[in-house]
Amino acid sequence: MESIKVTEINGIQLYYSFISGAQRIFENQKLLNKINVFPVADADTGTNLASTMRSIVNAAQPQESLKLTAVALADAALIGARGNSGIIFAQFLYGFSNEIKDEATLTVSAFAEYMNKAVRYAYEAIANPVEGTMISVIKDWAEYIYLLKDKFDDFLKLLLDGLMKAMESLKMTTTRMAVLAKANVVDAGAKGFVVFLEGMFDYFKNGQVQIPYDDSKTEIEEATDAINHDDITFRFCTEAMIKGENLTRAAFTQAMVGMGDSVVIAGSPTKMRIHIHTDQPWLLFEKIAKIGTVTYKKVDDMVMQNDLASNRKFKIGIVTDSTCDIPNELLQKYQIQVVPLTIHFGEEYFLDRITMQPEQFFKKLQSSSIHPSTAQPAYPEFVNRYNYLSTHYESIIAAHISSGMSGTWQNSLNASRKISDESGKRISVVDTKKISSGLGLIVLRMAEAIDTGISHESIVHDMKQWADNTKILVSSKTMKYMVRSGRVSYSKGLLGKLLGIKPIVEVMNHGKTETFGKPFNEKASMKLVMDEMKRYVDENDVWGYSISHAENLTVANWYAEQMETLTGKKPVFINEASPVLVTNAGPGVVALSVMLK
Repeated sequence: MESIKVTEINGIQLYYSFISGAQRIFENQKLLNKINVFPVADADTGTNLASTMRSIVNAAQPQESLKLTAVALADAALIGARGNSGIIFAQFLYGFSNEIKDEATLTVSAFAEYMNKAVRYAYEAIANPVEGTMISVIKDWAEYIYLLKDKFDDFLKLLLDGLMKAMESLKMTTTRMAVLAKANVVDAGAKGFVVFLEGMFDYFKNGQVQIPYDDSKTEIEEATDAINHDDITFRFCTEAMIKGENLTRAAFTQAMVGMGDSVVIAGSPTKMRIHIHTDQPWLLFEKIAKIGTVTYKKVDDMVMQNDLASNRKFKIGIVTDSTCDIPNELLQKYQIQVVPLTIHFGEEYFLDRITMQPEQFFKKLQSSSIHPSTAQPAYPEFVNRYNYLSTHYESIIAAHISSGMSGTWQNSLNASRKISDESGKRISVVDTKKISSGLGLIVLRMAEAIDTGISHESIVHDMKQWADNTKILVSSKTMKYMVRSGRVSYSKGLLGKLLGIKPIVEVMNHGKTETFGKPFNEKASMKLVMDEMKRYVDENDVWGYSISHAENLTVANWYAEQMETLTGKKPVFINEASPVLVTNAGPGVVALSVMLK
């Protein structure tokens, strides 16, 4: 060990030691997910830490300057941090980068001193620090290497002795927390920190070999059955990035009082990252939007995650997007994963049905002078979702809104290819050519097929026929919103307004809409829709029908009564329409979808 003694490190060495630590996190995702029991048993600590590390290695660049490298690493960690442990780790790095002076190299003594000072930053980020978790192991490690800083001048020796102390502290987490003792595991976040330290030590032990990180070769291992744990107190793991001037932890703490638990607030006066477990993320975002500009939002359903980890129902995972309009009870019944589209009012943006509920959207639509727009989920959102699901399922099938209306399908497809290559899992992404209640029918038929044991290949093959057998008619009370969204020209919209036209559009099998009818009142519109559905059904067997509406339950119920008389079946579901549909068709819109067998 003396032959490779390292007395000082520069920015490049610091960077590559972090890359080595990150690689250890990637390799241990399976284990970290499996032992995740605190603060809730949602089996995603490994995935969250891996996401944080992926941001570090993708966004930060090695530089000779120690200060610039440390700042870049901390900033990348803060931007990509996910979960309680990811944000705590990011804040610890922020403290380290903030304490480093503008110096060319770090001695063993300086490294230990800065790491020890960084512990305070991590503790300050947590509203109620719990000992026996990740923060305890970070503290024990940092305090120990600080005690050793003047005893020798070899980084390899410091990191080895520090690693032994961290392992000792990690082992103690089982006895320090009842929930860990009950499950007979160590804290998952703390374990993640220890394996990161192992990677740093290996970098120096192996002669500081600079192995560039290859994102395409990061293997995502399948998690074994997770441990079943205690009830979850608050349902949604909620995170946000906020930018502004003179941001303070006190302001965010005040805004989050009474909203939930597991509060972590990390960052600087110009950029903050928050984490909280809450039941009302949409109300939380209303509050924090008054403090600064929200540039990133993430909300995970921990009840669903816990259910997947401890009570997975199927071998095939189901993914769709928020335009499907499927009610929550059916989403939970089939453990369907929904990736939200975003709704934008100028610079403000919201996650469909998560940080903005339909009721909130309708009110804002009426009061705002800005017409909203919508956008597909970003590619990284799908990467993270498939990354997580690939650790729980043998294969995954996704069904999305028509590619002719949104880029959702394309982003999902690109992400699926990446994660499929990494994990070896089969992921099929289907462009249904439908939207709203029609998409919902296809997803639910897929779920029923999976429930009955039909194979992945057969389901994907049949989905095209299911989509072709689905008719969607969308009736609107006004042409105003179609004009605003650009789907109808201004001149046609003006004429329609003068004539009082209540347009009906059909979602065609090629995936785009065409005008079906132009009745002059709502009753005529309803009759025209039902006449067409009677013609479509005729003597055919109907698999099911569903109805989405925007504050128009009266018409939705009328359609349900007429369809029950026609088919002898109750609706598969009636639900509020996604704001994505309402943005383009306006309040009062009703989408009736019928699928033939």
